[in-house]
Amino acid sequence: MMLSVPAATLGPVAPYAEVSARFRWPDYARFNIAAACCDLHAALHPDSPAIIEVGAGFEARVMTYGEMRREADKLAHALLRAGIEPGDRVAILLPQSRFVPIIHMAIYKIGAIALPLAALFGAEALAYRLGDSRAKLLITDGIGVEKLNAIRTEARHLETVVSLDGDDTGVTGYACFTQGCPEHFETRPSSGDDPALMIYTSGTTGHPKGALHAQRVLVGHLPGAEMAYEFMPQQGDRLWTPADWAWAGGLLNVLLPGLYYGVPVVAWTFTKFDPEAAFAMMSALEVRNAFIPPTGLRLMRTVKNPVARYGMPLRAIGSGGEALGTPTFEWGDEVLGLRINEFYGQTECNLVLGSSKAMGITRAGVIGKATPGHRVGIIRADGSECEIGERGIIAIRRPDPVMFLGYWDKPEATAEKFIGDWLTTGDQGVLDEQGYVGFVGRDDDLITSSGYRIGPVEIEDCLIKHEAVALAGVVGKPDPVRTEIVTAFIVLKTGYQPSKALEEDIRLFVRERLSAHEYPREIHFIDQMPLTTTGKVIRRDLRSRF
Repeated sequence: MMLSVPAATLGPVAPYAEVSARFRWPDYARFNIAAACCDLHAALHPDSPAIIEVGAGFEARVMTYGEMRREADKLAHALLRAGIEPGDRVAILLPQSRFVPIIHMAIYKIGAIALPLAALFGAEALAYRLGDSRAKLLITDGIGVEKLNAIRTEARHLETVVSLDGDDTGVTGYACFTQGCPEHFETRPSSGDDPALMIYTSGTTGHPKGALHAQRVLVGHLPGAEMAYEFMPQQGDRLWTPADWAWAGGLLNVLLPGLYYGVPVVAWTFTKFDPEAAFAMMSALEVRNAFIPPTGLRLMRTVKNPVARYGMPLRAIGSGGEALGTPTFEWGDEVLGLRINEFYGQTECNLVLGSSKAMGITRAGVIGKATPGHRVGIIRADGSECEIGERGIIAIRRPDPVMFLGYWDKPEATAEKFIGDWLTTGDQGVLDEQGYVGFVGRDDDLITSSGYRIGPVEIEDCLIKHEAVALAGVVGKPDPVRTEIVTAFIVLKTGYQPSKALEEDIRLFVRERLSAHEYPREIHFIDQMPLTTTGKVIRRDLRSRF
């Protein structure tokens, strides 16, 4: 059993300069996420709460570390029995629940690769990711099985489908899948550089790419989590995020760091974010630390007198995924009595910039400073570092434990992500004399909406499958609540005329096939699409029409 795990701790509360000077990365040559997040706690304090599931009326169901380990160990045996080997991809298509960390831990225990898929994905989005990753096994629920039925022939590498909701045609019930398996499994020793996790990130020049991460990715996230949540863990800390645990923000900013530090994580499934219900739930469950994307916070700003009505159990709020903005920053101070700690990163290399009131790093309108342990620079196209105040590309220097291993089966795309030893983000920023990094904008066509980074190509490909659409171009339109909204420009086929009914039919077409965050909220019918001589959509021309 690997009970000795490295701790990438910031140490006691202190100013930023002192914390940065003393911080050192631990030796993560031998590291396994399941050993650190499950086995160690189960051995030392098996009755401590790991996951708190929120039910109707905010009733809570607690899963302890001891229970999580027993269930993960049984599932690890079941996965091996099903033929899963180290390096195989195992997909997870589930909303927040106790089963998600159980499945993750089992996958890491046997050396396979976890492939989290967002519950809101539609059939086509799932088909691409399952096909591209060549996942051998999927664990889902009845809703996921219904989606899978429409694409089963496309997910040809998928050998086994397991459903929490029981047996079905071609599907094995979870209880049956794990039946008869022992409740103890020795976690397979692993290197910190062994592949462990793959999350698909949207691209601007093609389909989404699988960002493959090593076991060490969790170690790389710990300083940023401590910074955002004001030196977590503290007595009474309890974590929650509305973000899907399939996204890097939900999984790596909240779920896994919480389990690593022994901080209970709240699991709450909902169909639509309700700011009133969010305040009520956090009060009822005594949530102390939260990651809430800026769009969620902007919606929460509409709630009148939240502290007087619900109380304020929170001691720390982290936010990222899009620019927070000064009004929301000031609302945190004035209404909640809390400083919102903004942070920054990407699926490929996350939590590398941040702020923390406790460290004295906080300012409206900027992201923050480099998280201790990470070297972040503003560089020019030739890789040289910019002068103070000069606009350039936000980049992270390798080696770095939080940095991805590469894009799945796309070595050329991986190479294009780097300029020398700098991983480029595609975001433009400016460094000031105090070391603060401010976000300026994107240097490509990626759309940032409600905390999601959305590539236009997948949406355009879906749109042109609609019987009425001849050509489609997708861009982001500035929006005060969501940062940007997905906006489609469409040339119709001969015989079709623009109408509100057709707009709604096209929206529904995309929503059902991709996901609820990718469908176009605005559609503009145009007579001619701006194209390059090679037939590519000139998206900057479309953006200029706003």
